[in-house]
Amino acid sequence: MESKPNIHDVAKLANVSIATVSRVINNQGGVRTVTEEKIQKAIDELGYIRNAAARIMKRKETNTIGVIVPDIKNPFFPLLMAGIEQKAMEKDYFTILSSTNESLIVEEKIVKNFIERGVDGVIITTANENGEHLKLFKEQDIPIVAVDRSIKSFDVDTVLVDNIKGSYQAVQHLILQGHEKIAVICGPQNTTPGLERFLGYKKALENYNKPFDERYVVMGDFGEQSGYQATKVLFELDEKPTAIFSSNNLMTIGCMKALEDLNWRLGSEVSFIGFDDVDIATFLNPKLSVVARPMNAIGEIAFQLLYERISFKEPLPKREYLLAPELKIRQSCRLVKTVF
Repeated sequence: MESKPNIHDVAKLANVSIATVSRVINNQGGVRTVTEEKIQKAIDELGYIRNAAARIMKRKETNTIGVIVPDIKNPFFPLLMAGIEQKAMEKDYFTILSSTNESLIVEEKIVKNFIERGVDGVIITTANENGEHLKLFKEQDIPIVAVDRSIKSFDVDTVLVDNIKGSYQAVQHLILQGHEKIAVICGPQNTTPGLERFLGYKKALENYNKPFDERYVVMGDFGEQSGYQATKVLFELDEKPTAIFSSNNLMTIGCMKALEDLNWRLGSEVSFIGFDDVDIATFLNPKLSVVARPMNAIGEIAFQLLYERISFKEPLPKREYLLAPELKIRQSCRLVKTVF
């Protein structure tokens, strides 16, 4: 097995002393810019990652785990974090939370930072499901658990919700309410939840022999603004939908703001179901129907899987959890009433 590059390798390639490399990687200053650039070039070329845990008396464990999420503004992730932290505290573990804003570049930096800090394991909802950049964790023997999104380039424990079932149930309910023109605001199709929720929508239409109309499919990015813009697109159609299914909570918030601005009456003129419960769901009038996920349970299971990876020295098989969502019907779904 090829050994990992170390500080000696960096010093040799940059043709400087180990002490000089140490000053640079620890941001101690006192090194000329040209020398610092040589050292940084050597670090990049070798793929050297400083290991903070090795620096601190070479401890094997830090009782710290990292959590990486794509958007901390999404209400799903604080609830997920609550589940993680509850179980982590029971085992005397601390958590470090970082958000990528759906940026692969930012996520790569966080990965290296977590390795430097010597975290014992990582729970991640990745910005890029290909996951090649996450192999750095594997190379450093740092276990990871994927939540909400899969990792395709290597095997990891995964905790997901049955997105297809959840979106199918939502659209099925709208069909049984008499709706023929059902729109969907989709998430990114290169993510597990974005693709699977769209597949559930299509499956329901197909099973009930309803036509698939591309006019009623609007792509979003899981952000609030995309939900707002998607709703405006649907409103401008000559044949407006009588029902909307939104694929995540932030897009739901954007949709609700757009409905208000457009004076498009929720419940009476357009029915609505969103994926994920949101704080505003039961405060709006009418109250929002949603596909709810067991968010705390997802976090608790993810931590338990990670803790077992950290604690058990023997290899474990890949574990996958697929949790069931719950369709909560409230007042935003009415029997179809054509007003346009």
